[in-house]
Amino acid sequence: MFRTLAVSLLSLLLCASVAFAEKPLVVASDPTFPPNEMLNKDKEIVGFSIDYIKAVGKEAGFDVQVKNIAWDGIFAALASNQVDVIAASVSITDKRKKAMLFTDPYYELHQAVVLPLGKEIKDLEELAGKRVGGQIGTTAMVQTIPASKIKMIVKTYDEVGLAFEDLAKGNLDAVMCDDPVAKYYANTKDEYRDKFHIGLVTGDPEFYGFALRKNDKELAQKLNAGIKAVQEKGIEKQILEKWFGTN
Repeated sequence: MFRTLAVSLLSLLLCASVAFAEKPLVVASDPTFPPNEMLNKDKEIVGFSIDYIKAVGKEAGFDVQVKNIAWDGIFAALASNQVDVIAASVSITDKRKKAMLFTDPYYELHQAVVLPLGKEIKDLEELAGKRVGGQIGTTAMVQTIPASKIKMIVKTYDEVGLAFEDLAKGNLDAVMCDDPVAKYYANTKDEYRDKFHIGLVTGDPEFYGFALRKNDKELAQKLNAGIKAVQEKGIEKQILEKWFGTN
């Protein structure tokens, strides 16, 4: 009887372990921030952050499932348990750390100012009185510009691509965003490659991290181990070269 019970309990534990292992890691991303997060021609979410979280998840033993959630609802989705992780170019800030738990950083970035070709600036002070656009809720809009104390005419957009559309139309004087996104629009995207250039890159570094709920410390440990494995095995280097080139 005891042996039968023990075997039954072991079977239940094994089944539970398998069920836990097979539980997908649901990741939220907003595919409007290329090349970090974007839609391909088949409307699939792809990009640097997506490849990175999938690689990290694989190393940590998770089946990663990515959900398309708009930026203005992405943090609420995490808080309400609709998703487990946010992989959407979220810069780690003191304010965000009060509300969320972050993994170890996986990418260093800077804020960049994109200007029309022929326009130049030496510092942010030269944007005083200028029309500057960017995506709502990003660190450029909620941290870099406010901290500068420079009186710009700021316009926010639901998607950073809409800001670049207005820059091309002459409705803005500049767009401020994360430097990998700035490089994509100024140097890579066909319709803008001969219209824009990066006029300034800020000296203050920021770092992307994957965002989790405050109490998900065990998950953070597993993902941190995954990040470490991705870096040590050379997988990170491959992902960087795929999306940002070899420079």
